[in-house]
Amino acid sequence: MSSLDSYKTQLLEEAARVGALKFGNFTLKSGRKSPYFFNAGLMSDGTILHTVAQAYAATLCAPASDDDDPMANPFSDFDILFGPAYKGISLAACTALVLSMHGRDVRFAYDRKEVKDHGEGGNVVGWPSGCNQKWRVVIVDDVMTTGLAASSTIKLVARQGGEVVGVVQLLDREEFSEIDEHGCKISSVMKLETLLGGKGKVRSVLKMRDLVQWLEEKEAQGQTTEEEKKTLQEMREYRETYGVSSS
Repeated sequence: MSSLDSYKTQLLEEAARVGALKFGNFTLKSGRKSPYFFNAGLMSDGTILHTVAQAYAATLCAPASDDDDPMANPFSDFDILFGPAYKGISLAACTALVLSMHGRDVRFAYDRKEVKDHGEGGNVVGWPSGCNQKWRVVIVDDVMTTGLAASSTIKLVARQGGEVVGVVQLLDREEFSEIDEHGCKISSVMKLETLLGGKGKVRSVLKMRDLVQWLEEKEAQGQTTEEEKKTLQEMREYRETYGVSSS
């Protein structure tokens, strides 16, 4: 029996089924050679979209961990799920639908790449109008690399009069993106939480450790091929080289 949450196991299995999760040899934008790659754009059938939305909803509704800021849980009270174009649009829409089935009614909004000069105009769709309320916003992302896209979305939400109180991403690669002047490894999640003003402001549906654990449990059950065993060792080595601790 898996010790992973059931929604994580189901998501990993279905992501592998549709080719969204692949193992092999991949060159990332950073130039690093990665033994795995996650492409959320390939999660496009109804079955896996339902699984993804359920997983996002479970992550949003989870209680704060012991390591989070004890003063607040930003995911317990927000108004809008914001899905950055383009991958984030379907993720935010599906998740808002699932949340409503669990008694949490939130809006969803998204941006366009180009400004529209007719109709409602602008480059943001679904944003509430006719109210001076300071809307609390959670960004739905897929996989962050540098965190620059999320930072740009935070600025966009601020221009709309909203406040980003948290970010939930599909996968945290749990690796450092830079090393500071003190020699400390800094990840994109760490930088984004600093920008948002507190630990626990970024949540992840999956983490690299979950992928490793999933493969380890398959190996323990005798369900892995020799190629998958090789992949598991490469995953461990990659984590040893580039990994950074995260809660």
